[in-house]
Amino acid sequence: MKIIAVGLNYARHIEEFGSVRPKEPVFFFKPDTALLLHNKPFYIPPFSQQIDYETELVVRINRLGKNIAPQFAHRYYDSIALGLDMTACDLQRQARAEGRPWAQSKGFDGSAVLSEFIPIDPEKINDIHFHLDINGQTVQQGFSGDMLFSVDELIAYISQYISLKIGDLIYTGTPAGVGSVKIGDHLEGYIEEQRLLDFRIK
Repeated sequence: MKIIAVGLNYARHIEEFGSVRPKEPVFFFKPDTALLLHNKPFYIPPFSQQIDYETELVVRINRLGKNIAPQFAHRYYDSIALGLDMTACDLQRQARAEGRPWAQSKGFDGSAVLSEFIPIDPEKINDIHFHLDINGQTVQQGFSGDMLFSVDELIAYISQYISLKIGDLIYTGTPAGVGSVKIGDHLEGYIEEQRLLDFRIK
């Protein structure tokens, strides 16, 4: 099982961080030890002073595929979940400044928060709202139709380089509104009006 995470996939998020809009999808990997399931608490690691949340829709691949054509990509998933790409931003900034890879900042244990999966009609994949609340206040909202590269385009692009297998996860990118968490925060994540994440920061 692979965790494939997409970056820079929402225009407003790119603007808020002053990044350059990519011409092609940007993706990276997290190890399977990054998964945090069943609404277990997220423990802030001792090596970071700034952990940011990034709320994302997640699709799970349900069949083996390689060089998938965009028009057939909808056949490769039938469920979605809500995920958080937890990022040690201080480590990431330092790594970038020194020209080093930043795997530690994205791939540490527990950095891929994941809800349960719910069924999805692939024809509706571009019409999904999601949001994250912290301590009862909405801090991030997203709409899948705002993705620069749709889910089907991501699957087609990634599969040019990497075979996709049953159970692989694709974190599809975060919208604007990224921020930091602190000990004691209560996070609740929703797809439409269905609460799928409900956990605390410790």
